[in-house]
Amino acid sequence: MSDNSTESGSKEKDLLLPMSIIIAGVMIAGSVIYMVGRLNGTSPNFAANNGEQLAAVGGQQNEVKDLKIEGRDVVLGNPDAPVSVIEYGDYQCPFCGRFFSQTEPQIRENYIKSGKAKMVYRNFAFLGPESFAAAEAAECAKDQKQFWTFHDALFETEVADGEEHNGNLDRGLFVKIAGDLKMDTEAFAKCYDSGKYKDQVKQDSAAAQAVGVNSTPTSFVNGEELRGALPYSDFQTAIEKYLE
Repeated sequence: MSDNSTESGSKEKDLLLPMSIIIAGVMIAGSVIYMVGRLNGTSPNFAANNGEQLAAVGGQQNEVKDLKIEGRDVVLGNPDAPVSVIEYGDYQCPFCGRFFSQTEPQIRENYIKSGKAKMVYRNFAFLGPESFAAAEAAECAKDQKQFWTFHDALFETEVADGEEHNGNLDRGLFVKIAGDLKMDTEAFAKCYDSGKYKDQVKQDSAAAQAVGVNSTPTSFVNGEELRGALPYSDFQTAIEKYLE
């Protein structure tokens, strides 16, 4: 944190450092409450007001060496690409929307298309019922090999909507997206209505927590954690390190 006040005396100088430490402590505490509190039902308004802290935390956190692409993961790009970008996200999360609209397009253009990296999206649905519903619908889209197009349509809709917990992520929207993508809407609706992937989404979230994920978006570049809606330059640095 920078201080813009004019230093006018030794007493003021002496107070500057302790006061900055106190303020920094309050800011850090706020971001921790946001990340952990959302899992415990903290109100949406509180989370929205403190969301900028989550995005600002950012940076390399740790490395998970045994993070592997497996199970129901759907790879975007060349499966043999040397770099893996794995994102844990929530379709309602505004910072996931920011990552999707601002950072991810550049990753896709510069690394996915060229075959230098591959990408995987995993569910960490924790913001409420709509988050789980959207994740289940996306899992149904996998059955028709339309996961990434469905994923993109969900985020595009949510970014345009700009609000959480307003009921827009519902069955009607999911079926409409399936129809727009020329999917078999009857089979899709049957899959969604049956709750076929309800347990899968719960398991995905539990698996995310098991590797230390407690906020969204959280991404891993070859196991190196990057937390928050970080700018493209952060991912570029991380990816290039594994291409040298």
